[in-house]
Amino acid sequence: MKTMKYLFVAALMTGFGATAMAQDGSKADIDAVKKIISSKAADVDKQLKPFFKANKKNAENLVAFGRAFLEVKDTANARVYANHALAAAKNKCAPAYILLGDIEALGDNGGGAAAYYDQAIYADPKNRDAYYKYALVYRKIDPQGSARKLDELKQQCPDVEVDAIKGHIYYIADKIADSYDSYAKVPVQKLDKGNLIEFASVSFFTGKYDDGLKAVEQGLKLSPRNATFNRLGMMFNVEKKNYEEAAKFVDRLFNASDSLEATNTEYFYAGLTYSGLKQYDKAIEEYQKALNVQSEKNLIKPVNIIKSLADLYAEKGDHESAIKYYQEYIAKTDNPTFNDHEGHAMLHIKHADALEDAAAKEAALMRADAVYEEMGKRFNNNLAYVLYRRANIANKLDPDQSKGLAKPHYQALIDLISPKADKEAGDIQILVTAYHYMMAYSLIQEKDTDKSKGYAAKILEIRPDYQPAIEVSNLK
Repeated sequence: MKTMKYLFVAALMTGFGATAMAQDGSKADIDAVKKIISSKAADVDKQLKPFFKANKKNAENLVAFGRAFLEVKDTANARVYANHALAAAKNKCAPAYILLGDIEALGDNGGGAAAYYDQAIYADPKNRDAYYKYALVYRKIDPQGSARKLDELKQQCPDVEVDAIKGHIYYIADKIADSYDSYAKVPVQKLDKGNLIEFASVSFFTGKYDDGLKAVEQGLKLSPRNATFNRLGMMFNVEKKNYEEAAKFVDRLFNASDSLEATNTEYFYAGLTYSGLKQYDKAIEEYQKALNVQSEKNLIKPVNIIKSLADLYAEKGDHESAIKYYQEYIAKTDNPTFNDHEGHAMLHIKHADALEDAAAKEAALMRADAVYEEMGKRFNNNLAYVLYRRANIANKLDPDQSKGLAKPHYQALIDLISPKADKEAGDIQILVTAYHYMMAYSLIQEKDTDKSKGYAAKILEIRPDYQPAIEVSNLK
């Protein structure tokens, strides 16, 4: 037993002696060397000689000397001292390999940097910094490979929240869905402020608003006056249509946030908030601010704000202002869609419906018809629908059919749809409506019973149970 005891003590002493020998030099040397390097004196090499001599067996200090060179972008000397550290540690110094990796990363050599970080992991399988930096630099080459390397870290260090690191890696690699999936695995209480901002952001872009709000709530516990958390809290609640809660965040954002650099995004969502609360004047004020704010960080397209103003005025019942902004929206939109143009036409129709003066009502309907007429020229694939809408407007302008204003539109519909071999349900419905008008017009206005019966027969060919056609066909 004594022999074993003495052997054990001897082993401890040997280890102690080796450690002491490897730590020649002192911590004070690091500060002194940093000052010499940062001075950029012409005789830096000469000044460093005694420090190198004193620390040639101290791998830790040699790495620190190399890092001091790296801080002043002297990668050549940084590499020299990293290699000195490896020599002192007999190639078993993870920090030295990490330094070499950082040098390669600075030169935008991701593959070379990853190779050195991998050597650092081989030298010290529990070196978290090596795994993290490998994953960070390798993300440009293979984000999934970066994630696998972090899984290796989890095996070595089970206490490390690698999913948070993965979330960050995917975030800066613009892999939004993967970033969300990784962050979602980590309790928000374990995420720091930066991670919480990223998690909330990817939750917004993936439509996971409840998770995003949890991240915001936790973030505000850490940083109650943080503008980003208050902004996201407003946006999440707007998307969830929780406008009362959104309004609280609007107040916090503009009145209880530090260092807010407001862009049109903040004002636009504030406008959406008040619009949702039917506080139209406040919403209009915020939308106008969104249009006027000058910032390189503006994210909302001005045409979208203008469209929101048009919609808001329409909801408010101010159709003239709605039409004014909608026309501006159309004018500033590249390649406006069929639906865009129909929105314009529908505003004129709603305006007409709200008017009591007959002449003004007719003028509004004629403007709607003019929009549809232009749509018929631009969107030939939707011509049947356009003709149908124009016929409806004509019926409003000529409710007793005495002028026959709808007749040319219905005749055009018949000419367009009746030759089709395969008619859809919508085609048949429109065709029946067109034939019905022609049937009624022939009977009432033209007093031509035979002609009316002819249209009735056409209806019964496609809709045998259509009662008005049956009644006309039985006329004497």
